[in-house]
Amino acid sequence: MMSSLRALLLVCSLLVPGLAPAAESDPLESINRPIFVFNDHLDRYLLKPVAEGYRFVLPDPAERGVSNFFDNLQDFNGTLNALLQWRLPEAARNGGRFLLNTSFGVLGLFDVATPMGVDRYRTDFGHTLARWGAPEGAYLVVPLFGPRTVRSGLGNIVDTYGSLETQVDDVRTRNTLYALDIVDSRVRLLKAEELITGDRYIFIRDAYLQQRRALVTEGAVEDSFSDFENGWEDDL
Repeated sequence: MMSSLRALLLVCSLLVPGLAPAAESDPLESINRPIFVFNDHLDRYLLKPVAEGYRFVLPDPAERGVSNFFDNLQDFNGTLNALLQWRLPEAARNGGRFLLNTSFGVLGLFDVATPMGVDRYRTDFGHTLARWGAPEGAYLVVPLFGPRTVRSGLGNIVDTYGSLETQVDDVRTRNTLYALDIVDSRVRLLKAEELITGDRYIFIRDAYLQQRRALVTEGAVEDSFSDFENGWEDDL
C-alpha cells in the first residue's frame, strides 16, 4: 500500500525532460480503467479527507519529522537494492544516510545527512530487476495499490517484505506504522495532485511509466520534486 501511494506521488516526474509519453504499454486499459475509478473514489472519500485532517491537526515540524522517519526507512531499502545492483558507491551513500539519520537524527526524525552533502540514491527492487535485464511488462492498475508494471509490481512485493516495518514483531505497532506511512504518503500528494490535468487515468499512467523509465535509464529519479516523494509509488 505504501509503495502504491509513493508511485502516485511521483506524477510530478511527468515533467522529467527528454522522455516521451508512454501510452503504448497499456494493452489492459479496458480492465485497468474500472479499477482506477474504484481506487480514485476510495482515495477521494477516505484517504484524502484523512490526509487533510492529519495536516490540519499536526504541527509542521511534527509532520516533517514523520516524513523524515519514513524516508529514513526507505534509505535502508535503497542501500540493499544498490548492493544488489552492484552500485557500491550509491550503497555506501544510502547506508551512510541511514546510519547518520538513525543515530544523530533521532531514529530518522531529523535529516542531518542532506545538509552534510550525503544525498539519497533513489532506487527500489523494480529498478534492480531492470538492472539485470527483466522486461518492464504491461501497465497494471492494482485494486487498492494503484499503478504498476509487472516488473515494478514484483519489485514492490520484495521491497515490502524486506522493509524494516515488516520486521516489527508486535502486530499493533507494525500496523500502526503501516497506517501512518500511508497517511504520510497521501499528505505529500496534496500539492502534487494539483498538477493533474485532463484525463486523470492517462495523466497518472503516463507519468508513472515515465518515472519508472527515468529511474531505469538514468539510475535515479530527478530530485526536483522530492518534497512530493516516497511511493501515490506506491498510493491509491
